Amino acid sequence: MSENYFDVLESRLIQLMEHCEALERENAQLKANEAALREERSRLLQINDQTRQKVEAMIQRLKSLEQNR
Repeated sequence: MSENYFDVLESRLIQLMEHCEALERENAQLKANEAALREERSRLLQINDQTRQKVEAMIQRLKSLEQNR
């Protein structure tokens, strides 16, 4: 086989390795983003639950006040 064939093959392998490295970096970034979004979702669910409990407590107080009239 000619030297040109091996040069082309080497060039393609280098491109493939660079592409794999780029995909690995992208994958790591996506995993970090996913972890951050999961944490944010958990925090928002907790805030939502606390808010719901406060609203339910206010409704109960209003009903109690209404019954005492």
